[in-house]
Amino acid sequence: MRWDYLTFDRVTKTFGNVPVVSDTSLSIARSSLVVFLGPSGCGKTTLMRLVGGLDFPTSGTILLEGEAVAGPDRRRGMVFQSYSSFPWLTVAGNIAFGMRYRNDLTTLQRSERVSHYLKLIGLEEFATSYPNRISGGMRQRVAIARSLAAGSDVLLMDEPFGALDALTRERLQVELREIQTKETKTIIFVTHDVEEAVYLADRIIVFSGRPARVLEDIDVTALLGETRALAIRESQEFFKLRNNVLHLIRNETGSE
Repeated sequence: MRWDYLTFDRVTKTFGNVPVVSDTSLSIARSSLVVFLGPSGCGKTTLMRLVGGLDFPTSGTILLEGEAVAGPDRRRGMVFQSYSSFPWLTVAGNIAFGMRYRNDLTTLQRSERVSHYLKLIGLEEFATSYPNRISGGMRQRVAIARSLAAGSDVLLMDEPFGALDALTRERLQVELREIQTKETKTIIFVTHDVEEAVYLADRIIVFSGRPARVLEDIDVTALLGETRALAIRESQEFFKLRNNVLHLIRNETGSE
């Protein structure tokens, strides 16, 4: 597996006189699910926004397949914690909206993609429903499908399950792993929830408190394997990794 699909080359970011991201270099492999984990306010969301082209490094470069990120484009889709559905569009309409700039698709191809992603997220029977008629978890699935339909190669997710109840959050974690496997997209997932990070990630990048610097780079797949049934949460391997990561975070925040 090539690890240089998405590369951070000595990236820093300051806002005014406040350093937010310290000198950061790392590489991310194509089709991997990488979790950015760290204390609240450490700068991990800022790093994700830099990947999305919504902001720019103060110094250093972010490269996608060797090309510098110069601004937003459809290759990098974003899903936020807030439910970003368009209330005037149906579920199908919201998914189709992601393809509004896809001049390479015919009307039939657009329709087929909408059907494909409705099936993928399990909302075929809700295709004609409006967002105010479906749950928060369903709306987040629609947001994910909209980014995928747009043709995003990289999916950037900023605590997308943070506002959901525990059971819905757990179910969407399982579904995200399944979607990532089927779609083979590269996903960067930002969270401060250690258990969520350990369950979801192929790889966890643990960041320090602000300014963010890499504390630890953990190959979760090597420790837990590629398959993540919910039962793995009860395993000794899961508990050990969870506790080790939690210790890193607590030690960094001085809460131990």
